[in-house]
Parts: sequence; structure tokens; C-alpha cells
Amino acid sequence: MSPSPYPDRVPVPFVLLQMRPEADARAGELASVRRATGLGERLVAVDADREVLPADLADRAAGVIVGGSPYSVSDPEAAKGEGQRLAERQLAELAERALRHERPVFFTCYGIGVLTTVLGGAVDRTHPEPVSAAESRLTDAGRADPVASVLPDRFTALTGHKESAPVPPPGAVLLATNDASPVQLYRAGSVLASQFHPEPTTDDFARRAAVYQRHGYFPPGEYAAVAAALQAATVTEPQRLLRRFVELADR
Repeated sequence: MSPSPYPDRVPVPFVLLQMRPEADARAGELASVRRATGLGERLVAVDADREVLPADLADRAAGVIVGGSPYSVSDPEAAKGEGQRLAERQLAELAERALRHERPVFFTCYGIGVLTTVLGGAVDRTHPEPVSAAESRLTDAGRADPVASVLPDRFTALTGHKESAPVPPPGAVLLATNDASPVQLYRAGSVLASQFHPEPTTDDFARRAAVYQRHGYFPPGEYAAVAAALQAATVTEPQRLLRRFVELADR
């Protein structure tokens, strides 16, 4: 093999956009995504609820992953703080640019709500999910999708949300579903969105649940039982989504 003509060229980074005010949860999420993607320090974290993002972020990065948040898109507008409003505005702008320029972006958790509204869909609280390891299943479109097809027909994923899309938004193709919350994974052009969390291990998720045990996801007194149930589960498949997303975005 001949040596590279560009031996000093630095690989274009991937970006993780974070919207977690809590330092422990933010650091834990970054570590989880770095491990799940295999990117290590090539994955750069940016706080979308604190920093002004460049308009062409999706063009500068090899790919963008949008993390989770205790924020909810369906929160009353008057209850949203400055950070949440900044995050929602910037994520909406990112979604619009990525859809327009066919850039690889993966919205997870809170991000799927923003993308759904950009696409003209509804986000409400008719299908809340407990903090748990829940079984999902691929659709026929999911089995044929270049990223989702790395998953088995049935897989266990980590969930825990107050809101969701009751149906896929206009223009989206449903890739995975479950009985509690029917829109678990979809594609809109070059953009993916998951309701479940693809990055954490069960231990990661139990530690995250400890941070958010007083945020209304479950009664605080039930944390020990929630953590024990999470740690007893086997959840490995969703991380393959992130590896595959990175592999295709990096070409």
C-alpha cells in the first residue's frame, strides 16, 4: 500500500450536540456516544442550549448526532427557559439545512421531537414511556434501510420519555416501532431520528436515571427498582445503529 499523499490531514470531526444542563448527565452522555460510535475524541461535543452554532455546522462536520435532554418539545411555551428555546431554534435550523442539503444527522430522544415538528408532525404526551428496556421491532422499510438493517427484526432498546410522535411526520419513513410508543425510529431523506436511546449501556442508563430521578420520569422512591431492572436487562443492539451511521457518513 502506498503512503497517503496527505499524511498530516486531520479527519473531519463528528459533532455531538448536547442539551443537558446537568454536568454529570452531559459528561456521561458524551462518554456513551464516544464509546458506542467508536469515534473517541474525534467526536466533539457542543452545548446547543448554551452556544451559538455556526449555520453551516452540518456541512463542516462528517456527521452530527443530536443527544437527549430533560427538555420536552411539548412543554408549554411560557415554561421554556432561554436555554431550551435556543436549543429548539438551533436544532430546527440544523434539521432544515440537513434535509435541504442531504447531510447526515441522527436526532435522538429530545431531538426527534424537534425534527418531527420541522417536518410538520405532531408531538404530544399520548404515548409516554417508562424508564426501561423495551422491545421494539423493525418495519419492512427498516429491514431495507442502510442503517436500520444492522438491527435484528426484534431488539431491546432503552426508553424513558414524557412525549413522542403518535404517528410518523409527513415525509418520514417508519423504520421501527413498539407497542408503548409507535414511532421509535424513522428516516427523512439523509436524516435519522430515534425515540429510544441508541448510545448507553444499561449501567450508563441507570446512572443517568439517578440524575433525573426528580424530573417526573418515575417517583423518586422507585429509583432502586428502576435501576435494578435496567441492570438486569441485556441491551446491545441499538449501539450498532450509531456505528453504522458513522461508517456511512464517513465515506
